[in-house]
Amino acid sequence: MSEELEPVWAVAANVVLWRRYGDLGQELRPGTKAYRGGAKVFVASAYVGMGHEQLTTIGRGRHTGRWITIDTATRHLHGFRAKLVYTPAVLRRYAQVTWWPVRTEEEAVEYAALLERIAVEQRASYHGGPHPDPCLCHECLSRG
Repeated sequence: MSEELEPVWAVAANVVLWRRYGDLGQELRPGTKAYRGGAKVFVASAYVGMGHEQLTTIGRGRHTGRWITIDTATRHLHGFRAKLVYTPAVLRRYAQVTWWPVRTEEEAVEYAALLERIAVEQRASYHGGPHPDPCLCHECLSRG
């Protein structure tokens, strides 16, 4: 029995290729533990009371390639954008975990812009030390 799922507007983003890690952010690691660097994920919900520091995301897992739903730090994502989602596996997971669905393209665009600002601020302020030399983090790669 195949159920027909309606497409929904959601916010999509990509996982940073490299992230700072460890004491003062002097170590670099590719992607995150759950996602490969550059992987596309969909934002299902956010922890608003925590200043959007964590997002519930849906994407293809690093090790299995299967669809997973996991909480991810906002600073590990970039390129937030509005996207009309048609993929049945994503739509089913989205319906299960979202508590504040985006209803229109305009809402998705506004929410994506907000999350992008927050991600940039968090990447800049999370690690207190200087960047390692050479640095491959998202901020350094996007500058030059």
